[in-house]
Amino acid sequence: MSRERPRRAALPPAQENIEKFEKVVNEGNFYGAQQMYKSISARYISAERYAEALDILQSGACIQLTHEQVTCGAELAVLFVEALVKGKYPCDDETIDRVRKIYKKFPQISVPHQLGDEEVDDDMQKLSEAISAAKTRVECCSSFLKAALKWSAQFGSHKSGAPEIHSMLAEYIFSESPEVDMAKVSFHFVRGNNPKKFASTLVNFMGKCYPGEDDLAIARAVLMYLALGNLRDANDLLDEIKKQVESKNLELPSSELMQFIQYLLQVLQRDALPLFNMLRANYKSSIDRDPSFNEFMDLIAEKFYGVQRRNPLQGIFGDIFKMMGAE
Repeated sequence: MSRERPRRAALPPAQENIEKFEKVVNEGNFYGAQQMYKSISARYISAERYAEALDILQSGACIQLTHEQVTCGAELAVLFVEALVKGKYPCDDETIDRVRKIYKKFPQISVPHQLGDEEVDDDMQKLSEAISAAKTRVECCSSFLKAALKWSAQFGSHKSGAPEIHSMLAEYIFSESPEVDMAKVSFHFVRGNNPKKFASTLVNFMGKCYPGEDDLAIARAVLMYLALGNLRDANDLLDEIKKQVESKNLELPSSELMQFIQYLLQVLQRDALPLFNMLRANYKSSIDRDPSFNEFMDLIAEKFYGVQRRNPLQGIFGDIFKMMGAE
């Protein structure tokens, strides 16, 4: 007699597993639940039941993050994105909203951006632990959102990824990083869809940064928009910064670099390459304050006046471009 091959047990509706796994998490068995989420979701994916796998992974990521199990939650969040790719889900509003719901569960805990001697002397150990935890949160959230950007670039209409996801990443890096890299924050904001939020972030940064960093941050942001050929948002950003600074009774940085940026925005509204070159020459010392600014200016000349660069992927900005493009 021929022996029949034993059949694999049929997979139950996803909600049954979701309820069971949530109970395990709520009992404090985070590691055990993690293994269950991973193994069971993999079975649904193998069966090409992607919708249910996504439900399980989204639920798992959210509940682990709610319990501040950041590493576990981020791992499931990345698996959620991988399931989107395997299921060839399009980048639409509904799916981006699911990404946002997971993102909102990542803990947001205030950490000092600059540390004074008194804070260090009072409790060095706790401060060190807080900084380490903050770095972990940023790394974990970034890994999830960078994966989501790749998915959105592959299955959406934006080559650099969905603007909504860029904005999420920029906001989290700024709010959670103990030492903020404003170049990285700005990189994602200029590819995002919220210049007003970007402006408030820069105004916030002005109150925390070292002297001389405020005008650099604003100029970098404007130049990054212009390097993408986005004159509208560059103007909107500067206008919004001025508005917010005035409403908070603050002062806009006053420097030659800020003068240059305001003149540049006016020049780019005209077909005036000689004036552009003259402006660049007259403010060379200000532009040279940041090594990346000349790279941005080359890109701006190409975008607005068709001036071809000799080595478009060389230089500091080229390195940033390649690095960020690979994320």
